[in-house]
Amino acid sequence: MKRKNRTIKLASAVSTLGLGLALGVSTATAQEAASMIPTKKENVTQPGKSKLAKPVKIAMVKVAGDLIDPINVTSANDGSGRMFICERQGVVKILKDGKIQKRPFLDISDTVVSSFLEQGLYDIEFHPKFKTNGKFYVHYSDMWFNGDSFIVEYTVDKEKPDKADMKSARVIMQIDQPYANHNGGELVFGPDGYLYIGSGDGGWEGDVLNAGQDLSTLLAKVLRIDVDQSTPDRAYGIPKDNPFVTPKSQMVLFGVTEEAFAKIQPNARPEIWSYGIRNPWKMHFDKKTGDLYIADVGQNHWEEINFQPANSKGGENYGWKWMCGTHPFPLSRVNAPTVGVLPIGEYTHAGEGICVTGLGVYRGSKYPSLDGTYFVSDWGSGKIWGMQHTADGKWAMEELLDTALMPSGSGADEDGTIYMTTATANYGGPVKPADNVRGALWMMVEADKVPEGAETIPLDGKK
Repeated sequence: MKRKNRTIKLASAVSTLGLGLALGVSTATAQEAASMIPTKKENVTQPGKSKLAKPVKIAMVKVAGDLIDPINVTSANDGSGRMFICERQGVVKILKDGKIQKRPFLDISDTVVSSFLEQGLYDIEFHPKFKTNGKFYVHYSDMWFNGDSFIVEYTVDKEKPDKADMKSARVIMQIDQPYANHNGGELVFGPDGYLYIGSGDGGWEGDVLNAGQDLSTLLAKVLRIDVDQSTPDRAYGIPKDNPFVTPKSQMVLFGVTEEAFAKIQPNARPEIWSYGIRNPWKMHFDKKTGDLYIADVGQNHWEEINFQPANSKGGENYGWKWMCGTHPFPLSRVNAPTVGVLPIGEYTHAGEGICVTGLGVYRGSKYPSLDGTYFVSDWGSGKIWGMQHTADGKWAMEELLDTALMPSGSGADEDGTIYMTTATANYGGPVKPADNVRGALWMMVEADKVPEGAETIPLDGKK
């Protein structure tokens, strides 16, 4: 379709672990998970390189439409069955009993800047104990602070469960943003109860700030904080086992090995969990294994999917800006060394897409054939792939759908069913989200279980 070709050209210019015993799909323990990270470039999978060992066929069923730039969706996991949809303009809407509620759950559009490039309301995440403490968190670009990223804690209105208590706002973190793009924005609670934050490299292009390898900045990182604690200088706590926390016991001169000194980074920010990330728009934990998948938006040529096993102690360097996928950056560099941990998958801008959007690992009960597959999509091409770790120790990545829409975000309901938002966002379009073509919310189902009369996502070149 011409529409998608134009999108790819424009954005380029401006710019799971498969579990189960059947059919060769391996089941891994936490101790074995580290072997799932490729150590050689030739072992990093790409679309068309191999087929899934466990066959998967999916369809995307429309759940709701007429949404203004929807870019993420999640569940509160409180037994209510509600889904919460982030609109980029700064509004969170509730999907309840199959219908979008008229009144929003949260409206902070008066403080969110969403008129340029990738700014706006990025995500909403509910505290693991939301059912009892009513706390949730949003990440957005703030109008009054020149687009800086703000992570703010709110509580739900005690008298109105479908409404946020606006007076409860408490700023958890502010991240300075030098430019209007590459802000990341993802929020996700890990199995350990800590909040993980996806922070982009600050923008423009090519990591002009060298943030990816700079441990003294929060940019270009995955951060890990404790929202249930605070200190005199922070509205959050630092987990003691974060990789760049320097123990006081190491503050000695003699009797310390060279290896131990080499690991000490006194200027590193203690919030950092991993680094060398360009623009981590979506991250997902596998609810069964605890493994972490990071879909990292690439520069001009390659998109990548990074993997962190559940037994990781953190501190991984994923290579940016020395690397983009398995390739050097800039691509013209010759005899360039491999820097950091290789991704498990990558794909080229030459026909596959331009902006990776992770969808997550299916761990629900309704669609058993999807179990353990990590799903990933692309905003520019509309393609959806499945990824599995196979019995031979390698990864497979197979195209499942080639849609005519633009995947912008994802989430899962209480059962584990995967949802996807589609939106044109801001590249090449109106500066006001409300002036854009309306977006929609879609639900992933097995291809042979599409409800009668349901509308499915349009496929590229097909009716």
